[in-house]
Amino acid sequence: MTFPLNRRQWLAGAGVSAAILSMGARAAGLGPDRLFTLGVASGEPLPDGVLLWTRLAPAPLQGDGGMPSRSVPVRWQVAADEGFARIVASGTARARPEWGHSVHVAVSGLQPGRPYWYRFIANGEESPIGRTRTAPARGAAVERLRVCFASCQKYEAGHYAAWRHMVAEEPDLILFLGDYIYEGAPNPKNAVRLHQNPEPVDLAGYRVRYATYKLDPLLQGAHHAAPWAVTWDDHEVANDYGSALDENNSDPARFLRRRAAAYQAYYEHLPLRPAQRPHGPDMQLYRTLDWGRLAQFQIVDDRQYRGARACQPPELVAAHRPNHSLVAPCADLTDPARSMLGERQERWLLDRIGNSGAQWNLLAQQTQMHPQLRTDPAAPGGPLKVPVDNWVGYPVSRDRILRRWAEAGTSNPVALGGDIHAFAAADLRHPDRPDGAPVASEFVGGSISSLNLDKSFKPIAKAGGVAFAENEVRGYGRLDIRPQGATILFRGLADALREDSAIRDLAGFALEAGRPGLHVEG
Repeated sequence: MTFPLNRRQWLAGAGVSAAILSMGARAAGLGPDRLFTLGVASGEPLPDGVLLWTRLAPAPLQGDGGMPSRSVPVRWQVAADEGFARIVASGTARARPEWGHSVHVAVSGLQPGRPYWYRFIANGEESPIGRTRTAPARGAAVERLRVCFASCQKYEAGHYAAWRHMVAEEPDLILFLGDYIYEGAPNPKNAVRLHQNPEPVDLAGYRVRYATYKLDPLLQGAHHAAPWAVTWDDHEVANDYGSALDENNSDPARFLRRRAAAYQAYYEHLPLRPAQRPHGPDMQLYRTLDWGRLAQFQIVDDRQYRGARACQPPELVAAHRPNHSLVAPCADLTDPARSMLGERQERWLLDRIGNSGAQWNLLAQQTQMHPQLRTDPAAPGGPLKVPVDNWVGYPVSRDRILRRWAEAGTSNPVALGGDIHAFAAADLRHPDRPDGAPVASEFVGGSISSLNLDKSFKPIAKAGGVAFAENEVRGYGRLDIRPQGATILFRGLADALREDSAIRDLAGFALEAGRPGLHVEG
């Protein structure tokens, strides 16, 4: 029996209640034998191929997915048409228990710049059909690219109507910029639905948490509709972690064991290439993705290698007490040795943005680069403080990127971000010429469902030079690129608490090739 998804079903998010599916395959009446409860996905498009993903999990809310402790053969097929009349590539992969019976197939030998359809077959069962796309040929002239970018989809905070609307945009690529899951314990306060297991600290727990999210049909529909490129932020492991420390300054050895489990579960549930497979607590996620000559995405990881937070009292660190995320400025902030990306990754990025031959260069990173201070929620109306968990806490590291863009003459640099649960658009200027012409522009694309209740966010942002700021609406960003220019549209849900929420345009911006700086569209 087949389970094809046509475009109408994609737009409807497969037409199944997320509330029902979130209870697991058996509760939804799917039976114990259904293997593809978590759907399929594709990602990392190349000119000649793409990465295909699935995970066998007849009991997805169990730590082992309900699978036996042996490998299982899984056939895969790629077709040039939705009806699979022309199968152009096929093979067999092994779903292995040590990797949660996930399957990552790096398909090659395809034609550049065109759509394909794919499916998996195991134990006589066919998966849903996914639609994907290869990248254009290397160096090819490309007339257009549509990217939808999103982040922060806390399961308990809302439903995933944003994914339904994003599928309707028919993007060439979906870019996810972090917080695919949230690791906290179930919390009924203001929740529209609950996490299905306690806060995860081991591999089985993280597998259940990912399955809870991936059982949502609207999220599955977005994976079925287009290839993805992903990076993580903090909640894929633990809130506000950096390098080998979490926000509570836990014992580093214990935390690295947790990080290893979280990284493995991340790999097991997303369309990442085998080259990105983690090794214990280490996983190289930074990379580039090219779209012909038109665009290059420099995708970075700002969690795994970052330096310790600035301006933390030594006695607090020594006592393993929680970090302060909002601090008064101190000398730590301007220490040139402190890096958000780590020395090796930062060198890699500066080389890429200095030597890219693409017409547009998109820095896919997790948070806000424009320097914005905050007020302490515990002291409303008090002095502004530095939020040291984002780029303003690592200003010298950020400034090295801005200088490299300017000195190398990087073609049309644009920063895309997430994390802050808000929309923001701003120009980024040379650190030595803060009143000069922009070097680049930045667009932070809201959140799928996660909340930002800071009433001071908008006035502080606008006073600090942010062209547009909105933290009371959930949604995503849409980026349309052509050789001569680009447009960015922020799209906001009417009510993220509803699966059937309507959506509207919040703000639009235009970029002109060769002239850095955003223009607000009427």
